[in-house]
Amino acid sequence: MQPINIGIIGCGVISDSYLKGAARSAYITVKSVADMRPEAAAAKAAEYGVSAAASPEALLADPDISIVINLTVPLAHAAVNRAIVAAGKHVYAEKPLCASFAEAKELLDLAAKAGVRVGGAPDTFMGASHQAARRAIDEGRIGQVIAGAATVLSHGMEHWHPNPDFFFIKGGGPILDLGPYYVTDLIQLLGPVARVAATTCIGNPVRTITSQPRAGEQLKVEIETTATALLSFACGATIVLTASWDVWKNKRLPFELYGVDGSMLVPDPNFFGGSLEISEKGGDWAAVDITGHPFHLANRELRDGRQVADYRIIGLLDMAAAIQQNRPHRASGELTTHVLEVLEAIGTAGAEKRWVDLTTTCERPAAVPQGVGEEVFAA
Repeated sequence: MQPINIGIIGCGVISDSYLKGAARSAYITVKSVADMRPEAAAAKAAEYGVSAAASPEALLADPDISIVINLTVPLAHAAVNRAIVAAGKHVYAEKPLCASFAEAKELLDLAAKAGVRVGGAPDTFMGASHQAARRAIDEGRIGQVIAGAATVLSHGMEHWHPNPDFFFIKGGGPILDLGPYYVTDLIQLLGPVARVAATTCIGNPVRTITSQPRAGEQLKVEIETTATALLSFACGATIVLTASWDVWKNKRLPFELYGVDGSMLVPDPNFFGGSLEISEKGGDWAAVDITGHPFHLANRELRDGRQVADYRIIGLLDMAAAIQQNRPHRASGELTTHVLEVLEAIGTAGAEKRWVDLTTTCERPAAVPQGVGEEVFAA
């Protein structure tokens, strides 16, 4: 496979993960990075050896660039995505795909007319643990899944992110920021969601930044920071999803699935690896071997010292291979748009205290072949 030239718009904190991932890949070459702050683009280009730091307009005008990654803040996603499509380039966006479901539907229509692809994060569902979980479900090891619980609890981002404002306004909040990891993984395990019910609230209406360089500044919270949702899947399973930035400490597991023949403990879908366990028909918990699946080795140390597998960008690598092979890519626009509708429906259900029926659906993305690394996408 010949490397595909890509560009990146948005040189904030998250761009480091993508630039590190791109540097490890034989499938793509980052030709240019851009940001509304020219100095930020220049710094990232110098740090990662990218040949050009350009304005967003110049990057989009470059005929050698085929795919553009949109790493701007959520409220800017729709406008930047539209500009990428208008330039005749494929778009891959950090989550959420857009700040609203309506914007995402419009983007898919524009992309279809332009003959370009839409893809987006998260791609962690393609990691070893989550693919091993899918294989175990497909093999019937726990039988039909009927229930489960997914949990993501913390006290927010203002204690570590240098500019956490966007997390607490429209387009932010734990449901839109962290919910995509859980809902996307659940969809690749169980299929599409049919309807949603929820309760939501704002736990702390004002937050104080404790990270540098803005320690002491206060933020007004404009988006719900705690939500508990019932996700009713087309397959018949019902999953309870709890997401909050109002919790100081907890002992909840990332997520559990309950089938008619057993139970499964799935690791944090914010990462690609982790311990996967199954109890079959009341037996002891047993670890599932994930080493036959790619992207399982720990390659990053978190702030708390944990070692995790972080292969952010493999969704884009699969998209690049899919373009050359003329096949569907896994982290598709249809998937990310359905996820976004689910997340938006949680807010609607919480505000209006009712069940919300989903208007979109999607196919489960194809399972990732077993193997070692990115070469599995060339099969």
